[in-house]
Amino acid sequence: MTVPRRASPATTETRPGRRARAVVLIAVLLTCLAALGARGTADRLSQGGWTPATAESLRADSLLASGFEAGAPHLVLLAETSGSVDAAAASRAGLALTTRIAAAPHTAWIRSYWTGRNPALRSGDGHSAIVLVRFHGDEQAVRAASRATVAHHAGRAGPLTIAASGQAPVLSETERLSARGLLLAEVVAAPLVLLVLLWVFGSLLAALLPLLVGAFAVLATTAVIHRLAGTTTVSVFALSITTALGFALAVDYSLLLVSRFREEHTAGAPVERAVRRTLRTAGRAVAFSSATIAVSLCALLLFPLPLLRSIAYGGIAVVLLSAAGSLVLLPALLVLLGRHLDRCDPFARLRRPARPVSSGAWYRLALAVMRRPTAVALGVLALLALLAYPATQVRLGMYDDRILPPSSPVAQASQRLRARFATAALDDATVVLPGLRVTDHATRLHPYAAGLSRIPGVRQVDTATGSYRHGRHTAQPGPQAARFTSPAGTWISLAFHTTTPFSPEGSRIARQVRAQPPPHAGPVLVGGPGAQLADTTRTLTERLPAAVATTVVLTFLLLVAYTRSVLIPLKALVLNTLTLAATAGVLVAVFQQGVGGFGGAATGGVTDIVVPSLMFCVAFGLSMDYEVFLLSRIIEEHRSGHPTSTAVAVGLQHTGRLFTSAALVFATVMACLTLSDLVLLKLVGTGLAVAVVLDCTLVRALLVPAAMRLAGRANWWTPRVRRGPRPGEVPAQAAPSGTSA
Repeated sequence: MTVPRRASPATTETRPGRRARAVVLIAVLLTCLAALGARGTADRLSQGGWTPATAESLRADSLLASGFEAGAPHLVLLAETSGSVDAAAASRAGLALTTRIAAAPHTAWIRSYWTGRNPALRSGDGHSAIVLVRFHGDEQAVRAASRATVAHHAGRAGPLTIAASGQAPVLSETERLSARGLLLAEVVAAPLVLLVLLWVFGSLLAALLPLLVGAFAVLATTAVIHRLAGTTTVSVFALSITTALGFALAVDYSLLLVSRFREEHTAGAPVERAVRRTLRTAGRAVAFSSATIAVSLCALLLFPLPLLRSIAYGGIAVVLLSAAGSLVLLPALLVLLGRHLDRCDPFARLRRPARPVSSGAWYRLALAVMRRPTAVALGVLALLALLAYPATQVRLGMYDDRILPPSSPVAQASQRLRARFATAALDDATVVLPGLRVTDHATRLHPYAAGLSRIPGVRQVDTATGSYRHGRHTAQPGPQAARFTSPAGTWISLAFHTTTPFSPEGSRIARQVRAQPPPHAGPVLVGGPGAQLADTTRTLTERLPAAVATTVVLTFLLLVAYTRSVLIPLKALVLNTLTLAATAGVLVAVFQQGVGGFGGAATGGVTDIVVPSLMFCVAFGLSMDYEVFLLSRIIEEHRSGHPTSTAVAVGLQHTGRLFTSAALVFATVMACLTLSDLVLLKLVGTGLAVAVVLDCTLVRALLVPAAMRLAGRANWWTPRVRRGPRPGEVPAQAAPSGTSA
């Protein structure tokens, strides 16, 4: 009789190792493919996306360009000379410059001081003049044409010195600074994060594992963004924000998993069993955490702004990839390397020996808070309210060239342009009247233009019937009046007193212009910076309630499923709201009001209109991330039989150092974004870092224990649903009694 051969223990023990090696090999292959697929991503990204594609202001600008050869120029060339721009040599150089640019195939139209001698295109002192250029094609074509034009013509041109400003150069400079800021943040963040992880884990190998998962998540996300950019509009800011977010989340998740693995392995579990237990406990927390963040980011898809939607696309991808790397790649690495994680601790001499849980600092802090929960809660709430107060003074606007650093040549040219030229040269607002012919409707156009000039904040109105100020007809049509008419209809130019059209004042004027009785039965399209701000504000205001409701409801349902409680999710939502309010107050104080000597001048004294929606959706999910970290252990301790107070204290002791370390890692990565020269990246980095720090100090360490103690048994209440016992479940009457809440 043949005796069947039994698998040797060695063969059985190598199966998990073989599977782990296969997973790591596949992950390495995918990472290499992602690195190849991510090449050239920056060149495919959009620099715009701040206004809905269907906005009236964009339709007005498009019609001006196609029907009148007018509207917002893509490029503004500032020509300066020590003498007069009317001198013979300067005039010859200016005409030659204009002729060369006009002859280029990508030029749609050009307006130059030297061709029409329009006084609005000449500075008051006569030392400067401007050339306005608009190009054919989509955004990529305009960007390429602008770069080529600036490269060929900026610098010296005879007695003239040419500097570039305008929409296209500002956006190109923004793209360049964004890419440089991202690279700088990554270079600085990686070694700082490694040092933090070395201190937390005490092992170089253990510290490197989260960085490997972070690299996988970032490269894979960049490849996804590269593919998305070929099918939809993806903002250049999406790459900067989502890669920093992905690296931080991957490290956070890996930190949680590696810490739990070491705890299980130190307690005596073999490596494979420790990995399985880690995935059942900490892995479940990571899965729910990533789901809550992804849900929060999904709310950004409700806003029809390409900027916010592209951040949502990249953010959702990076969250899911970070979770996948942590739940698939990291366990495989732990199976292969878990036995060697504790080797080579550079901080061994500085570490204290392990202490019992009951003597830990976080345990004692939790007990101290729960002895006086009301006093602690009121004190923390008062501090958060104080931090949130500046948010009541927010002024929403849109950023312009002033978000560039003062050292930028484009910013310097824009500043000189703003100081030397009347805003009428660049049309603070435009009103397009398709189909209106001046020969047939002059009697209607005249009172309409006069009425526009009476709107508070409007300095001058120009159109085919002349110029208007304060409701009076101040000038008859001149040589420039012909540009206001074409077979497509008529348009009107408005100049404001304010030098910041992308401001609440500019938006107010645009809304009042739209409220004027129309001069004919056809459409009236209002464009310009103030109108763009008004369109964006209206869209965000209309969609924000739905986004907030979607985020709150879905997050609540996820937390109910995770905690099997009703009160704990409600408490988490309230505490998250407090964190967001305090973060908003800090951002307004620093970036809008200039507290600490930063921000006010760079942002024009406004907070960008997209920031509240962006910060809500991203920071809300991140705050819930650390809530899940803490709750996962508190719930685990409570289900093992501990009363609420003990479960909170033990849970905080086990996770306090963990989530503060994770917060330190995340805040470090986000703070590195503040090294960028761009105010928007500084604002996002500061906001997310502040939100995480507040959440892990005031909220998780103090408010959560106080709120859990005040709620007591109510923390664990959930509606009872009648059902029969599941297979293998002990009937209720047979269950052991006496378990404390």
